[in-house]
Amino acid sequence: MNRNLWLLAVCQGLFLTNNVAFIAINGLVGLALAPRGWMATLPVMGYVVGGALATGLVARTQRRFGRRRSFQIGLAVALGSALLCAQAAFWQDFWLLCAATLVAGYYNANAALYRFAAAELAAPAWREKAVSLVMAGGLIGAVAGPNLAALTRNWFAVPFAGVYLALGAVALLAMGLMHFIDFPAPPAKRAAAGGRPLAEIVRQPVFIVAALSGALGFGVMNLLMAATPIAMQVCSLPFEDVALVLEWHVIGMFAPGFFTGHLIRRFGALPVMGLGLLLNLGCIAVALSGVELHRFLLALFLLGLGWNFLFTGSTTLSLSAYTAEERDRAQGALNFCVFATLALSSFTSGVLVTTQGWRLLNLGSLLPVFLTGAGLLWLARKRRTVAAAASA
Repeated sequence: MNRNLWLLAVCQGLFLTNNVAFIAINGLVGLALAPRGWMATLPVMGYVVGGALATGLVARTQRRFGRRRSFQIGLAVALGSALLCAQAAFWQDFWLLCAATLVAGYYNANAALYRFAAAELAAPAWREKAVSLVMAGGLIGAVAGPNLAALTRNWFAVPFAGVYLALGAVALLAMGLMHFIDFPAPPAKRAAAGGRPLAEIVRQPVFIVAALSGALGFGVMNLLMAATPIAMQVCSLPFEDVALVLEWHVIGMFAPGFFTGHLIRRFGALPVMGLGLLLNLGCIAVALSGVELHRFLLALFLLGLGWNFLFTGSTTLSLSAYTAEERDRAQGALNFCVFATLALSSFTSGVLVTTQGWRLLNLGSLLPVFLTGAGLLWLARKRRTVAAAASA
């Protein structure tokens, strides 16, 4: 770890503070303001749809302005969208809230590149640990996000308006810290235009599996996490319990960052990702066993652990699929897969939990878990075949 990595880890934590607070309150604010109950998670969906729509623009901005300036642009968008969300809460305007979270998606897509930037701030032999340790900065969000939401939700007569204003201050703090990070110079313009076409990059088995596991792993996590505040409210559990569950969920997401990189270096990305799938299955089993607070707590903690192993593994796996010249287009494609899946899971989450219930939502999440497992087995088999042919 060096100064740049520490600062980037703090920025990652502030990014997760924003995300966790959004997850904690957007579904509840949406439930209070939406014309129909099944529309409750549209503000959550808007955040990730905005991220999907912004991936191409973010890639061009990164290529033109470099890492630091592009990340600061994203933080300026985070500040503006937080203020717009607060205005929507004061006006009790559901559609303005959805529009504000759609705009905030640009920040989501931009900050999603922090994990790739981490690999550029360390020596090549340590990039797995750099990715993992910067992602561990999300522990700041694990503690700050739910507690910030709980402390500021009653600042004003309008519930949760204070949370959005507090998130604007978080964006300002991150913007100041980003100023002190020295990123490597971007590739020369002529080099940035080089490399293979995107169509050729995405046809590689390693890219396919990295995109599949990253997108579906994040999708399952988002499907269950976005529904949790609504499900707990339906079960008459107070918001303080929701904040506690989300806090331990995000601790599960990022605490393993201190050792996930070491596990990947020792055992490889695929076995670590397989462990993530087993933890996802454990989460679903616990969630299906009941709706008491301790079951929500354990299920969401296991879900966070599973996500960490899957997403860190898929990020590391993807680093071997492209060159420095191909970086922006490849990373843009990976993020688009993630955000498109998140958009679908956010909408599906609200519809299923309000119409079918918590149990069927968990049963439905088994399909993407099994699809991800099939992808990991396929890549492992192809690698064994290639290794056997090379040794023959």
